[in-house]
Amino acid sequence: MALTHFDGDGHAHMVDVSDKAVTARIATAESWIKMQRETFDIITEGRAKKGDVLGVARLAGIMAAKQTSTLIPLCHPLPITKVSVDLTPDADLPGIRITATVKTTGQTGVEMEALTAASVTALTVYDMSKAVDKTMEIGGTRVTLKDGGKSGRFEAE
Repeated sequence: MALTHFDGDGHAHMVDVSDKAVTARIATAESWIKMQRETFDIITEGRAKKGDVLGVARLAGIMAAKQTSTLIPLCHPLPITKVSVDLTPDADLPGIRITATVKTTGQTGVEMEALTAASVTALTVYDMSKAVDKTMEIGGTRVTLKDGGKSGRFEAE
């Protein structure tokens, strides 16, 4: 299978999606941010000096999904119809598990928008908490669901 973002001469280009069918599309991505137990407690108990860490991070993720085409050079600007970002505290990590889901009706998928939302959500948790914990680790960023379009449905195991 060839990479679609390169032409016959190997030059990067934006994929022409004008002949693709307009279909309902959805993508979900996940990520996590691991932290010290004290940081986890501060966030989950609402004691962060910068305010509501999870609420601000959720908004940042939603806003990021809408800006994906300005961040990723060959991404198409898409009419996003829904973005949801869920942040779930996980005491066993300890940290926050992030799930971002993006929907559109269009000619190309929204995997990059979901990945961007999950990533920026984690980065925002880091930014709002770095004063108390510079050892936080972000990881596990991946697409877990993609549906719609010619390639059909993908679900991660």
